[in-house]
Amino acid sequence: MGVVSFVAGLAFLLLGAEALVRGASRLAALLGLSPLIIGLTVVAFGTSAPELAVSVDAALSGQGGIAVGNVVGSNIVNVLFILGLAALIVPLTVDRQLIRLDVPLMIALSALVWLLSLDTRIGRTDGLLLVAGLLAYVGFLIWQGRREPEQDEALRGDERPTQRHWLWDAVWVAGGLALLVLGSRWLVGSAVSFAQQLGVSEAVIGLTVVAAGTSMPEVVTSIVAAVRGQRDIAVGNVVGSNVFNLMGVLGVASLVGPGGIGVPASVVNFDLPVMGVVAFSCLPIFFTGGVISRAEGALFLAYYVGYTLYLILDATGHDALPQFSAALASFALPLTLLTLLLLATREARRRTSNPAS
Repeated sequence: MGVVSFVAGLAFLLLGAEALVRGASRLAALLGLSPLIIGLTVVAFGTSAPELAVSVDAALSGQGGIAVGNVVGSNIVNVLFILGLAALIVPLTVDRQLIRLDVPLMIALSALVWLLSLDTRIGRTDGLLLVAGLLAYVGFLIWQGRREPEQDEALRGDERPTQRHWLWDAVWVAGGLALLVLGSRWLVGSAVSFAQQLGVSEAVIGLTVVAAGTSMPEVVTSIVAAVRGQRDIAVGNVVGSNVFNLMGVLGVASLVGPGGIGVPASVVNFDLPVMGVVAFSCLPIFFTGGVISRAEGALFLAYYVGYTLYLILDATGHDALPQFSAALASFALPLTLLTLLLLATREARRRTSNPAS
């Protein structure tokens, strides 16, 4: 039964992603919005529906470790695994708006959530602040998107929207989202059951199995979008999903949970800082040439593998954990920080010598 659920869930994810990308790209033109705005809002929030459902259910059940671990783990998966894999398949072009607004916002929100979690709880007041911020962010994106000069280009000639177009594209989007949610639910359910049988803790399940499972819609959607040439949707989906996870998923979960949601000390001390570093690592990579190259994608994937291995070794109390941690701390992380610094410095010099670029 578990194998059947896995195969059916994967098939639903593939079909749902194809339908969602097809409908969203057409809807963007009909609404006069850029694919990036649609990727940051409709696609990103839609593919984050599994994270919202899982975290809200966990918060209502008093399982704060799963609620928070799901969001933190999903954000790490979104950047390291999804962007890494998508860029490895097709180098991704990064829109300037992401560099100037959305990625800095993602970094700031990662830091804010860590600060709110220092007392090991995200309370209802914190949740209200996060949800209000999300509403303001969405309103700004829509207002900005409607002001873009390109909007009239999509509606020229015989391409003006009709009721039939609107309804048909809305059906594609809604149907794609439904398939994504159902497919990810089947995958997550079987995976969580298996992990619990192995005696893995709530926080680790949330950071790994649940996070990877609920991120499957983003994984498939971003890859399909990249292959179909909708690269703004591919990248916007990841950044928008992370923003929605931090403000929408955590905000709503802390509002409905009794007294908010508890945050395990291990998540505060390790996983939340890792999420912040991962978010920050996007900035220099994103603005160096405006492209996420295959090499940078491979680097993201390598770090996702390293992070996952660390969680597994830590959860099982493996003897190799001290050596693995020392290798990460003394070699891999400093080397990456140095590489990012060199990339940023080189790009800054290039722009100084060529201001028109």
